[in-house]
Amino acid sequence: MIDIRNKYYIRVLAIVSLAAMLTLPACGNREALGDYPAANANNCLPDVSLIDQHGATVSLAALKGKPVLIDFIYTSCASTCPLLTAKMAAVAHKLGPALGADVTMVSISLDPEHDTSAELAKYAKSYGADARGWIFLTGPPAKIDQVLALFNLRRTRESNGSITHSIAAFLLGPDGHQIRQYNALDVSPDAVADDIDRAGNKG
Repeated sequence: MIDIRNKYYIRVLAIVSLAAMLTLPACGNREALGDYPAANANNCLPDVSLIDQHGATVSLAALKGKPVLIDFIYTSCASTCPLLTAKMAAVAHKLGPALGADVTMVSISLDPEHDTSAELAKYAKSYGADARGWIFLTGPPAKIDQVLALFNLRRTRESNGSITHSIAAFLLGPDGHQIRQYNALDVSPDAVADDIDRAGNKG
């Protein structure tokens, strides 16, 4: 004799499984969770020079020529930044040897008042983000704000010293213009890696 409770649980599991299948994207649907078309026509790699985690001067314009994946973090952030950097590290792992050779990853500090090159280097190492082809940048606050404005972003320092900021990341084409934008906490590393592969194969 079949237990009525077991029949009930089987029905619930069947309904949950069906609902999960119905919410999956259809085959061939390029849109993925947290992965969106670009909505910004600005040149996001202007002739602005910042300082990397090794103390070297880097011109953003000099990064043109291959896709660039860019996000914004700061080293004393204890909330979203560790999650964001961990997600970017997973993307870097997916890219493998393509990182540096075919695509550059850039993380720009939102706290240039405190984030020195040495602090960024220590932060990168602590998250396994010190791979070739992944650049952490800081610089004069005015220059950081100038770059943020190109992405239609801004940073706001709260009374406790924390900085309110976006969790967005952006994929730029070889010409410095945005191709995709991401909710970096939701998007999967596979989706970002696929977008980068398509960007590198254009033309």
